[in-house]
Amino acid sequence: MIRTRLLVLVATYVALAAAVDFAQEEKIRNLIENVDTRYSDNVFEDANLNAPELIAKYRYPIEVHTVTTDDGYILEMHRIPYGRDANNVPNEKKTVVFLMHGLLSSSADFIIMGPGSALGYLLAEEGYDVWMGNARGNTYSRKHVTLNPDALLNTDFWKFSWDEIGNIDLPTMIDYALGVSGQERLHYVGHSQGTTSFFVMTSLRPEYNDKIVSMHALAPVAYMAHNTSPLLNFLAPQANSIEGISAILGIGEFLPSSEILTIAGEALCNDEVAFQPICSNILFLIGGWNEAEHNATMMPALFGHTPAGSSVRQLAHYGQSIAGKEFRRYDQGSLLSNLAVYGSFKPPSYDLSKITTPVFLHYSDSDPLAHVEDVDRLFSELGRPIGKFRVPMASFSHLDYMYGINAKELLFDRVINLIRAMDANTFNEIDNN
Repeated sequence: MIRTRLLVLVATYVALAAAVDFAQEEKIRNLIENVDTRYSDNVFEDANLNAPELIAKYRYPIEVHTVTTDDGYILEMHRIPYGRDANNVPNEKKTVVFLMHGLLSSSADFIIMGPGSALGYLLAEEGYDVWMGNARGNTYSRKHVTLNPDALLNTDFWKFSWDEIGNIDLPTMIDYALGVSGQERLHYVGHSQGTTSFFVMTSLRPEYNDKIVSMHALAPVAYMAHNTSPLLNFLAPQANSIEGISAILGIGEFLPSSEILTIAGEALCNDEVAFQPICSNILFLIGGWNEAEHNATMMPALFGHTPAGSSVRQLAHYGQSIAGKEFRRYDQGSLLSNLAVYGSFKPPSYDLSKITTPVFLHYSDSDPLAHVEDVDRLFSELGRPIGKFRVPMASFSHLDYMYGINAKELLFDRVINLIRAMDANTFNEIDNN
């Protein structure tokens, strides 16, 4: 009976997906037919499955949807419409929670740590309709109606930063998710760049505040004046020249997804391999080190999905934020270029007072990218900041928000409780330091 029901889920997936990849459909069908266990600790298999296949492997319902932005980018979204073990009745209208990944990441961040641990699965089991977005240029959104991401010496596809992700991609995906689900509003949870792009959207397009019940910012990144990431601090002084040099070299993409990295992750990052600490340090060079929350066994699986690609301009834009100590739109590189795009010689600041969505900031003492002082400044300038919550672990760092061993207990349970309280209108404003 279970297997019959799962095959029905695949048929539903095929019917509802905006664009169907039949090869992927067959692979998902085979996974459901042939995997006998509901849980797996096979990190090598998980490294080689894409996000929809990974969700299907763990026997959750999965839908793949695509939507095209006004400027031609084709974005892929992944939906878990209901739970596996609880709240698992199909076709029930449920509250929507939209999840948005960080820089160099994808929707896989919200499911890679597996059932019982990953936020996407936890929300589905709690009865939510879970939608996971993918920003232009990453593994799942690397398509355009006319532009080629792999074109030699032509970086037109990659001429975007998180400004366009917030101003164009997020509204497009949110409107689509609301339309398919039949809801008028949703909850939003973003990590890192997923918070940055939200602040961009709701400041530049404030009408979208009315479509969000609550926003939960995990490791909120807007101001970066106190950033302590060694890599980003190294790049920040060169922020205004990074893209220009890359364009001359015909390079527009930064750290694309690669089968080579997946293979290297399997060979070098496995338990008992001498190189495993090097694998860990590559990730922590950007996001900070916290041995207490680091699951080294998962490294092969993580490297199978991260990095997922981004534009050079995304990185350069963060570099400008660090160097300029402000939260502004992308500096086009010259006074005349800025004048043509913005009507001013300098890029304007994002007006955070226009963000009237109830915002909850979740931050930590040891996050190199979301420093406490920068979070405090963000909180003070938001139009409707509701709650500010410090993760109760002094060493909790930037990547722990997604991959931490105890992220469920330290963070996700609280986020789910806050979402539930907002739905029930029982939340009282709090600044929890």
